[in-house]
Amino acid sequence: MAKPMIAIVGRPNVGKSTLFNKIIGTRISIVEDTPGVTRDRIYAEGEWLDKKFTLVDTGGIEPKDNNTILRHIKRQAQIAIDTADVILFVTDIRSGVTANDYDVATMLLKSGKPVVLVVNKCDTIGGVPDDIYDFYSLGLGEPFPVSSVHGHGTGDILDECFKYIDYSEEEDDEDEKISVAVIGRPNVGKSSLVNKILGQDRMIVRDESGTTRDAVDSYIENKHGKFIFTDTAGMRKRGNVDDGVERYSVIRALAAVDRSKVCVIMIDGTVGFTEQDSKIAGYAHEQGKACIIAVNKWDAVEKDDKTMDNMRKELMEHFKFMSYAPMIFISAQTGQRLDKLFELIKFVDDQNSFRTTTGVLNDILARAVARVQPPSDKGKRLKIYYMTQISTRPPTFVAFCNSKELFHFSYQRYIENQIREVFGLEGTPLRLIIRERGE
Repeated sequence: MAKPMIAIVGRPNVGKSTLFNKIIGTRISIVEDTPGVTRDRIYAEGEWLDKKFTLVDTGGIEPKDNNTILRHIKRQAQIAIDTADVILFVTDIRSGVTANDYDVATMLLKSGKPVVLVVNKCDTIGGVPDDIYDFYSLGLGEPFPVSSVHGHGTGDILDECFKYIDYSEEEDDEDEKISVAVIGRPNVGKSSLVNKILGQDRMIVRDESGTTRDAVDSYIENKHGKFIFTDTAGMRKRGNVDDGVERYSVIRALAAVDRSKVCVIMIDGTVGFTEQDSKIAGYAHEQGKACIIAVNKWDAVEKDDKTMDNMRKELMEHFKFMSYAPMIFISAQTGQRLDKLFELIKFVDDQNSFRTTTGVLNDILARAVARVQPPSDKGKRLKIYYMTQISTRPPTFVAFCNSKELFHFSYQRYIENQIREVFGLEGTPLRLIIRERGE
């Protein structure tokens, strides 16, 4: 099942960001600041009681121009409604219930979404302030007293959120389906690719409304297998991203990457490489996803017998950090090489879920050490005792040694290359964790 999304909404200065930081600071590590979207941290993966979720911090719902207050409240609240599975509505015990609070509460009530009412800044020690009972007038049920500064009550509100989330939900034959996120800059042909696939190769097709308006999951079953394709919003440079809906569209695109098994990174063949392409691909790489670089609009490129090789060399130079990713030249308009794309998706998914035995790994390690001696410093030499695989997606290995400091980055890269030389692992990142004996 996809990670549920919890959105924090409320007026400015009620402590939304403080609450966000308190939750992720005590229980959660930031996975990635949203790249190229906002200057503030608004998106993070969290975990509570061994259950993972996505937490979103929204901007304050209070426009500068009071004449347009209802329009702005509706816009911000609607974004939160569309994005979230559960909404944390944060209010302020010190200022009491305000007109803005009533307006937002009305929007949330009409949405039918689960709402947990948070009354923040209950910082005093002792009983609950009497003023908290005023918040029942919002019609959102029991108000939860919280101190986002001290962290009091954060566990209670997360427990309440999880009452509305069914973690037991499992889709039939989920393991057989390959979830594919189609990502890239605007206008590279992401929607055209998904539409072509839906219209051309379908045997069974159904649209499944995902966690967002503009990241829709489409189930496809054809001769190649079972797939769930997610068409995502284009991700632009930070300076070109407007506040509001587009900001959340990018969050949804990143969430689609998180819950996918394979990422198809689309490049516009008529434009070539841009810096933003690298940033988008970098997010998929950091999340350990199987990746394919798809150069689209190849039918519109003027070419000779060297054009493809030249483009391949240029892109490989820019994508050195993910040299493992296979590259394919396609046309979403004509359907060129779409069969090959399906074959690649299945292949890189298999590579991403690769697993081997400790015995085989240590045979590789012994040969690698014999071929290139480990580094030393001041008479002390690196000793690698053994290596084992601890997880998949991506394949992750742990090497136990006598000194982390002696295990230089260059030698780590050498060991990784030896593993790839034996197993291939094309299309997937590889993780090598270094630990000293006894850790």
